[in-house]
Amino acid sequence: MDHLKRRYVPRAELDALCGERLRDDALAGLWAAGSLDGLAAPCVAIVGTRAPSDDGRRRARELAAALARAGVCVVSGLALGIDGAAHEGALAAGAPTIGVLGGGHDHFFPPRHRELGTRIAAGGGAVVSPFPPENHPEPWQFLARNAVIAALADAVVVVEAAARSGALNTAGHAADRGTPVLAFPGDVDRPKAAGCNALIRDGATLVRDVADVLASLPLPLAPPPRERTRSASPDPADPEPVRRVIAALEDGASDAGTLADRIAIPAAELFALLTELELSGRIVSGRDGYALCTRR
Repeated sequence: MDHLKRRYVPRAELDALCGERLRDDALAGLWAAGSLDGLAAPCVAIVGTRAPSDDGRRRARELAAALARAGVCVVSGLALGIDGAAHEGALAAGAPTIGVLGGGHDHFFPPRHRELGTRIAAGGGAVVSPFPPENHPEPWQFLARNAVIAALADAVVVVEAAARSGALNTAGHAADRGTPVLAFPGDVDRPKAAGCNALIRDGATLVRDVADVLASLPLPLAPPPRERTRSASPDPADPEPVRRVIAALEDGASDAGTLADRIAIPAAELFALLTELELSGRIVSGRDGYALCTRR
């Protein structure tokens, strides 16, 4: 990050990008490296544990990629685990993402994500901080970082979190602001799912797939691009599960749960297939679920 230009972005400029999103927030401004243009789009924060399961990490990457393809800017905290996976998913989809630091840019934390931060800033997104570049991160500052994440988001999704996860702090800030909070459910006897299950018990929206997240957004989404380089039609060379998904969607849009029941594919496997098909431009996701891409 050291070679990337940093600048202070005052509140007036943030409001011009975020509209009413910041509302009565006391945030005076942000230090930023990269472009903040992504904040003009609908924004979803994806957060969770720093020590996720493989399934949690996959869910974060795939959800971020699917949201990015739908025109949503992914916001997260650049931490290890779920945060990093979310940023990577957005970057893999070729979309900007916003990372929020808990300290100054000159003292990047965690250090091993400095390279990820550089890719975010160089890839059309930004690494931001409410603290000046020379600031050394202190534990309390990460709670302030969480408040910034919630303030920048139109919805907050907790992918995987234990009962005392910092991600719940972000969710709490969002709830206090009236921002939708969503969470992936998990096994009741799995500690890393305890926080998400508690959020759902207390009123958070249960997430099954990207359509659930898109349905929570109050802002209109830009229509996804319809001109694709690859046909959405079934291809004899496709694996059999892919052919089944494409054939099912020829009858019209469908949510992932209905698709899973209809074509008898386990939900986890289906979600991976849907993400792959969306990234390749053969399907799109929206408020009605998944649909085949059509050419103009």
